Amino acid sequence: MKTLLKGGSIFSHGKISKQDILIDKGVIVQISPDIPVSESYNTIILNDIHIFPGFVDVHTHLREPGFSYKETIATGTAAAAHGGITSICAMPNLNPVPDCRKSLDEQLKIIKKDALVNVYPYAAITVNEHGQKLAEMEQTAKYAIAFSDDGRGVQDENIMRQAMTKAKSLGKIIAAHCEENSLLNGGYIHKGEYAALHSHKGICSESEWVPIKRDIALAEEIGCSYHICHISTKESVELIRQAKSRGVKVTCETAPHYLCFNDMDLIDEGRFKMNPPIRSEADRRALIEGVKDGTIDLIATDHAPHSAEEKSKGLQKSAMGVVGLETSFAVMYTKLVKPGIISLKKLVELMNSNARKIFGIGTEIEIGQPADLAAFDLNEKYTVNPDDFLSKGRATPFEGLQVYGKCKLCLVGGKTVWQEKK
Repeated sequence: MKTLLKGGSIFSHGKISKQDILIDKGVIVQISPDIPVSESYNTIILNDIHIFPGFVDVHTHLREPGFSYKETIATGTAAAAHGGITSICAMPNLNPVPDCRKSLDEQLKIIKKDALVNVYPYAAITVNEHGQKLAEMEQTAKYAIAFSDDGRGVQDENIMRQAMTKAKSLGKIIAAHCEENSLLNGGYIHKGEYAALHSHKGICSESEWVPIKRDIALAEEIGCSYHICHISTKESVELIRQAKSRGVKVTCETAPHYLCFNDMDLIDEGRFKMNPPIRSEADRRALIEGVKDGTIDLIATDHAPHSAEEKSKGLQKSAMGVVGLETSFAVMYTKLVKPGIISLKKLVELMNSNARKIFGIGTEIEIGQPADLAAFDLNEKYTVNPDDFLSKGRATPFEGLQVYGKCKLCLVGGKTVWQEKK
């Protein structure tokens, strides 16, 4: 049966227009005003609703295989659909680590069986993500979106040089978690004003930007495509801005929590603990400028669910990581678009178009494209309540925040994977 989305305002190629969408066999076959209704169609009325190309999140943790008590591919992809995200990239800190074809296949089998949205796994840079020896990159390249040791920084410069050289030969991206272990000194939040006032051990900004500086120099030398995960510091923004001006093939992402909070917003609860940490107001403002001027290419959530017990131990002892798939668009629309900091077009670039340019995933609303679509009521105001999440994770710094932009419907390949109950 064909599906007709009727009465909505579509966001296509940077412009909004009131158009109907007809879908057949998972593909968009017609876009035009006032497509006649037919008894043979599954018609969904979307008056006063905006229809976007499904959003892309290039940095998520689905926790399966190995840690399914935190999240599963089924629950994580349900959460993505709930947030209007139709394509996600799954990080490799799993058990087994996808550092060879056999381990990656274990993950791919579960994705094929349980995923509600498109899932593109990362393969590891090093064996077991231990940073000592290159993984079987040639084995996994065809089946992985890119290479990453996310959760750990590659400490050895020579190993990173080898990885970039191999990735370039394979035509793949290195997506780096940049963290210099020798500079951490037991820290668990930003080394700033809040840490000093409350006697917490801090993580210095240098632990992020020093390895970024190193890796940019390597990428410039080797010519590898290099993507930097979850940047949080003003120095990182400036290093990337300068590298781009020199033509280095470098891209980067940041997350909603770094754009919305500074360290003085912290509460001594696990839902404010993630790695890298929420930094200073100067860092937050620099990240905003990086988003506005194009230095920052993508907004990704770093969705990292943990059990309630693991997140119940305050800033010092809780596990690192917060969830974000179900709140990212609404929070960014509320905090960046509605105040006029960026345009809606810019937000769609950050959450869809740029991922297509960099990673080759995601779709546009046009005839012949897969019907990966997200429908939002941009006028609906609601309060973020973790009890409403489909993710197993509940820890979010946005709990209690009033936001605009409620996902009403999400389609992947024309199939309804989320629809709000009336």
